[in-house]
Amino acid sequence: MNLAASSPIKGVFFDLDGTLADTAPDLAYALNTLRKEQQLVPLPYADIRPVVSHGATALLRLGFDVGPGHISYDFLRQRLLEIYNAHLTYKTRLFPGMAALLQALEDRRIPWGVITNKPGWLTEPLMEGLGLAQRAACIVSGDSTPNTKPHPGPMLHACRQTGLEGEQCLYVGDARRDIEAGNSAGMKTLVALFGYIGADDAPETWQADGLVERPLDILRWILP
Repeated sequence: MNLAASSPIKGVFFDLDGTLADTAPDLAYALNTLRKEQQLVPLPYADIRPVVSHGATALLRLGFDVGPGHISYDFLRQRLLEIYNAHLTYKTRLFPGMAALLQALEDRRIPWGVITNKPGWLTEPLMEGLGLAQRAACIVSGDSTPNTKPHPGPMLHACRQTGLEGEQCLYVGDARRDIEAGNSAGMKTLVALFGYIGADDAPETWQADGLVERPLDILRWILP
């Protein structure tokens, strides 16, 4: 299927964690370092990876069985993010094929950007560390707008920054909230199956326009 058949795709936006970049190793390191500080044994990486796309709150639920309102939550969250901030690009890399995809988009003058729920104070240095901050047409973080995904606000903000309409854009993500946000903004949407899909997830039910196994597969959906 080609998404450009009805309306040409003029911009491509990506979720950050689990879509653009494989950030799970560094987030797993942060969580297990915090567990070690709390005299707990490390969790298996395979258990942590599917949770990464859901942010610090989900990681703390996994690692400590605590959530907002728990007496320890604020401290643990702050410490988790402190550790992570010190290791943002220790092992984080673009997913295999993503660099080639970004270059292919740039060669065709198709702007690309990032729309993430990750706060800006982590997103911006991470993008700098990956050498992508100056290449991205826009970087919309979790605190760039009043609402975060699945609200369409961040998506519409990215459209305004790039001068595009929602129907001209494609959003690629690895969580249900990504697809819901993109659909609500009128964008075409693809699920990144190479991302942090959990065993209990059912991405085929998320009402995306398609599912992709590898980053370069995205080109097949957008090129005429």
